[in-house]
Amino acid sequence: MTEPTSPLPPEACGYQIDESVGYLLTRVKSSLSNLVTQRTLGELGITSTQASMLFMIASGRCSLAAELARDYGIDASAVTRLIDRLEKRNLLSRVRSSEDRRAVHLAVTPEGQRLAARMPEIFGGVVDKALAGFTPEEVGFLKSMLRRILANTCDGPAD
Repeated sequence: MTEPTSPLPPEACGYQIDESVGYLLTRVKSSLSNLVTQRTLGELGITSTQASMLFMIASGRCSLAAELARDYGIDASAVTRLIDRLEKRNLLSRVRSSEDRRAVHLAVTPEGQRLAARMPEIFGGVVDKALAGFTPEEVGFLKSMLRRILANTCDGPAD
């Protein structure tokens, strides 16, 4: 009988994924998203991503599907499916641009506005739970570091 071999090369065997910043960021994002989804599904009947996108549109941050795809880092077809679901629920509508007939703007319906108005309280409640025990200074420092990570990793001109 032969000994089982490690599928990883020796130099990778010592890598501790639990200490990886990328792994930790991914786990935190997933955990926060799951907590928000529990609330949004229970209270609003939509997922955290749908709720977040609805809020982004209602707040004027995004008005085109391409902007949502860029902000969320997901492909346009996935955004289209999310928009289709929100439109089917009568939470938003597509409005053809009068200036550029190829552009389709997203508009939040009155019911979508009502749900979007609930999002800051839901998002805030989840973040408050996640940051329980953090001082205001620690929260400020964390936000500063996260902004730096975004600045370092967002698409833009090369340094």
